[in-house]
Amino acid sequence: MDEIYSLIQQRNARETHPFLPIHSTNAYLQNVADTLQIRCESLERQYLEQQRLVVEQAQLIHQHSASGEKQTSSKTESRLREKIGKLQDELNEKLQNQKQSTADALETSKELSTLKEQCTTHECTISSMQTELDRCNEIIKHLTTELEESKSRTRLAENQFDGLKDAIRALQEENEEKSKLNERLINEAVSVKEQYMDQFNSMNDTVEKLQKETDMLKSLNKNNKSWFGLPRGGAANKQDEKEETKTSRQWGAVGAVLPSQPQYTVKAHKNDATCVRYDGSNLNLVATASSDSTVRVWDTSNGQLQATFSGGGSHPMLSVDISSGIVCGCGADKTCRVWRYDTKRMYLYTRFTN
Repeated sequence: MDEIYSLIQQRNARETHPFLPIHSTNAYLQNVADTLQIRCESLERQYLEQQRLVVEQAQLIHQHSASGEKQTSSKTESRLREKIGKLQDELNEKLQNQKQSTADALETSKELSTLKEQCTTHECTISSMQTELDRCNEIIKHLTTELEESKSRTRLAENQFDGLKDAIRALQEENEEKSKLNERLINEAVSVKEQYMDQFNSMNDTVEKLQKETDMLKSLNKNNKSWFGLPRGGAANKQDEKEETKTSRQWGAVGAVLPSQPQYTVKAHKNDATCVRYDGSNLNLVATASSDSTVRVWDTSNGQLQATFSGGGSHPMLSVDISSGIVCGCGADKTCRVWRYDTKRMYLYTRFTN
């Protein structure tokens, strides 16, 4: 309540303070008019009293002249005449003053009427200004309401803009992830295609070798002769079959024997393995390359990881080779990296332009 009362007082002070000089001027003029009115009434009373005295003196003179008192001394007559003259002068002076007072009163009345008209005009101006003030207050309230609505709409637009920025950022991140995934899939497809081509070429080579061996075996069968004059069959044939069974697991020109089952199974990489190379320098090491852009070296005696080398960022490693403690890897970013196995450091880096 105190705050409301103080606000009302402040508002009344703002509304009435500009009009205080006008009200004080009106009150002063009203007091002046009242003073002049009282003075005019006093002069009228004095004028009536002087008229009454003159009439009485005239009556006395007329009575003296009618009764024939001619025996009155000349001194008394002269005194009366002087007194009448003085009274007449005073009367004329009072009449002159009364005329002047009347003129002043009329002028004051005119000024009062003018001031009243000005006061009325000022009151009309005050009322119109009060009306204008009320209208301005209504406009201010309306503008304040619109300003609050504009602020709320601005905050809503800012929130929507922030949401759009977050959505655009999320879409950009998703687009980048999709682009990286697309590039990785393309690289994987290229690497798989290259692997398929290598396997196809090796299979063609194997087929050609088998075809040659088949032709050779056919020629031997045509020229088949018995040992020591005996036909090939019986125990000798069984012995040949055993020897053939023993040598059926040999592979390659060096006669390496393939294992019947894997000795160790390891999860070498997070993504697909693209290449595997065995160290031919009798170090029991195997190097693997993967599309996760890493090259890893494993111990074949226990299946443990020995070293990990990082390739070209997000580009897959397509091939790898290892020999005498030197590891070499080539990536899809057209680079070739060479590491030393003992120091685990890269000492050669090459980028191919074509």
